[in-house]
Amino acid sequence: MAFQKSSHTFTKIHLKALRTNQFKILFALSFTVFINTFSFAQDIPKKGEPIEPKPEKTLDTVTKSLDSLVKIVIPETPKDTTVVDSITPKKKEFLENIVIYKATDYTSLNQRKQKLYLFNEAEITYGDLNIKAGDITIDYQKNEVYARGIVDSTGAYTQSPVFDQGGNVVKPDSILFNTKTQKALIYNSITEQGEGTVIAKITKKENDSVYFIKDSKYTTAENLDDPEYYILLKKAKIVPKKKIVTGAAQMYIYDVPTPIWMPFSFFPQRPANTSASGVLIPTFGQQNERGYFLQNGGYYFAISPHIDLALMGDYYTNGSYGIRGESTYALKYKFRGNFGFRYENLITSERGFPDYSKTTVYNIRWSHSQDAKASPNSRFSASVNLGSSTFYRASLNQATTGAFLNNTLASSVSYSKTFQGEPQVDFSLTATHSQNTQTQQINMTLPTFQGNMGRVFPFAPKTGTKKGLIQNISFQYNVRGENRIQTTDSLFFKKEMFDDAKSGFQHTIPLSTNFKLFKHFSVSASSNFNEVWTFDTVEKRYDFETQETITDTIKGFDSFRTYNFSTSIGTTIYGMFNFEKKGENKKIKAIRHVMRPAISYNINPAFDRYYDSYETEVVTADGITIDDIEYTRFEQSLFGSPNKTFSSSMGISLSNNFEAKVRDKDSTKTDPKKVMLLNNLNLSTAYNFAGDSLQWSPVRLNGGTQLFDRKLSVNFSATLDPYALDNNNRRINTFNINNGGSLFRLTSANMNMSYTLSNEGSNKKDGQRDASTEENIRNGGRADDLFGRSEDFTSKRFDPDAEKDNEDENKDFYNFKLPWSLRLAYAVNYSNQRRNSEISSHSLMFSGDIELSPKWSVGGSSGYDFKNNAFTFTQLRFERDLLSWRMNFSWVPFSSRSSWNFFIGIKSNLLKDLKYEQRRQPDQTL
Repeated sequence: MAFQKSSHTFTKIHLKALRTNQFKILFALSFTVFINTFSFAQDIPKKGEPIEPKPEKTLDTVTKSLDSLVKIVIPETPKDTTVVDSITPKKKEFLENIVIYKATDYTSLNQRKQKLYLFNEAEITYGDLNIKAGDITIDYQKNEVYARGIVDSTGAYTQSPVFDQGGNVVKPDSILFNTKTQKALIYNSITEQGEGTVIAKITKKENDSVYFIKDSKYTTAENLDDPEYYILLKKAKIVPKKKIVTGAAQMYIYDVPTPIWMPFSFFPQRPANTSASGVLIPTFGQQNERGYFLQNGGYYFAISPHIDLALMGDYYTNGSYGIRGESTYALKYKFRGNFGFRYENLITSERGFPDYSKTTVYNIRWSHSQDAKASPNSRFSASVNLGSSTFYRASLNQATTGAFLNNTLASSVSYSKTFQGEPQVDFSLTATHSQNTQTQQINMTLPTFQGNMGRVFPFAPKTGTKKGLIQNISFQYNVRGENRIQTTDSLFFKKEMFDDAKSGFQHTIPLSTNFKLFKHFSVSASSNFNEVWTFDTVEKRYDFETQETITDTIKGFDSFRTYNFSTSIGTTIYGMFNFEKKGENKKIKAIRHVMRPAISYNINPAFDRYYDSYETEVVTADGITIDDIEYTRFEQSLFGSPNKTFSSSMGISLSNNFEAKVRDKDSTKTDPKKVMLLNNLNLSTAYNFAGDSLQWSPVRLNGGTQLFDRKLSVNFSATLDPYALDNNNRRINTFNINNGGSLFRLTSANMNMSYTLSNEGSNKKDGQRDASTEENIRNGGRADDLFGRSEDFTSKRFDPDAEKDNEDENKDFYNFKLPWSLRLAYAVNYSNQRRNSEISSHSLMFSGDIELSPKWSVGGSSGYDFKNNAFTFTQLRFERDLLSWRMNFSWVPFSSRSSWNFFIGIKSNLLKDLKYEQRRQPDQTL
């Protein structure tokens, strides 16, 4: 690139080739260039005095030529209409782009030295090249630009150059750049390369895409004046936005050399918010039972901006191994999800020893959610967590405490669609899975079909609102079909799991209406028609030789139909108890009581036509007699069997709500403040008119409330039985009060409370979930840390959003107010079914965190079992944010899961393999 001469600042001459002698054209051009180069203004300088440039107006722009390597679109110059000689080559223009420059103090042009001086907040822009500095000098003859900072009145070096070419920004102390060769010498530069920063004393810029540096520092620290760590690069080659290739490199921590030394290294660079494929470096260590190991090694595939895949594996010297894959996918405004698969082959001890064992465990997790705007009339979702029942207890490479303490694995995959219209029709297909990790029992539905038609009001008026008994009559249609499988862990994913599968359909047509009675009572009535289809029925007979009842399964379609009727009447009663009198300002002004009593009646006919009988022998004191035993062939139906006996019952219920109006603590507010005393207090019972004994059902009571600004949640329930027990602790048709007891006999009760405390300095928002909590939920655990936090050793990536912005540097060392949070959960259960009055369970759980500083927090989770006088699962932890590093430690001091884990590593994903980790794994419980 060459800069335009001073005489061209005002006038630019374009010569076009004509059909003339080429020699004369070249001679004329050479003569013109020669004159313009060595000619000056007509004023004659005095002898012995330097020639001063003629004062001219400062121009904002200067045009100059650009090297042909820079491809800039130039406005098209109007062409001469004269025919151009096709043999004569087109002459290259002197100017290919526009240069814009400015300075605050002055802009000086020295025509003799062919230099342009810019001082104070100087800036020059030419194509994709931009230089900002305190002092910039442009040498036209050498095609060089020299930029440096300036020294202010206090002696500080300010306005250091900022060199930007094609988005690659360099911040040196000074720079010398050749505009023609595109080469540069950069002194004391700071360059951002991907997630890190390169600090170099001397950098040689070879071209737009290659830099050579020597004795430079590479770090991801934010404090570049005093980085807490860096990697010293003896020699390195930088290809911006692509890679850094180095020779010998050594890590320094606060300028102290460490034994971490590499003969060569490669740092891939990539733009922000992008990902790249690469090798995942394994972690090495030792485990007592399985020897030395390599864990979490593998490869990461950045398949596309919408999906990735990480394949990892573990290997132990005793032969154990594990493989797993993790994938995350997302399509904006469409869907997002993640998929994970884990398989481990575990060997304990050595072959030939009595404690030798070999087992395999696996786990599959899939989560998929659809954006609500993607398809308003259809939706697909998935939440899958299935695998070996012993996986969370036996897995070697993770400590998922939330899932370990949970006894159930559950999955659901569903698709639903709505057909708009009148009436509206909906249908859904769902596959479910429920697995008990203690009994290893698995229940699945593959699939469940459910369809329903919206309510139809046949007698509703075409205009206006529906009122009255007849106009409110409505009916709808529902159908449900299931294919239910019940199996065990050992038969899962084998053909035997389908041997006892059951299928069936259920059709229901509810007919209902509602109306007002005497303006204050709401009356509803409904009748339900039910039809069940089944593909398997049973037939029973008695074998007199073997004296056994034989049950045969009959394959084939069969069905039964039932119906019932119910009605209810209810109302709402409001009561207000005022405590405030005229002229008084009491703290409690009033209590509001809302009651909702209701009475219902249900009738279920007997469908004994679906019942058969078979003869059997019954041994009595008088000898052997023949008796008939009734049964229904639909007793193994998925949706129950028809009623054998007639039922006519009345239900009674009462719900209560209590609120108080109290004086607000804020004296500026005149309106009283509402305080919830009881969210609900419900009582219910029933009376069976068709029963011959024990006609009253137990009274069930439940309630709940939230106190102290909804921080304390209290829920309770109890069951009260009006009947007494005989000497064998069986219910008898005698009221307890008539048997010398109280009106009701308390058979069961429970209460649980949860309380969350935190001070004003706590940074955790209500409802905020961290990565550990989300991992707990995906594994089937609790949505809190009362049972500890999950730790997955397969990944140590840290969420950048969790980092705190601390403007006050002093807060790095202490807090004036220590932010803390405390969560308490109390539960007690009482049982007295057969005069066994006892507390079946009684425990208190708690978890909390204290933030000693914005970068140091400690916490723990534990509890106490008052019945067994022992501590529940306990986990202690602390975490330290070391700027570019993070350190954490977790410890389970006792129980069968006794273990600890220590980790320290760099936060940056690029250097996350620079870490140190030690842990003691829990004993394996298979």
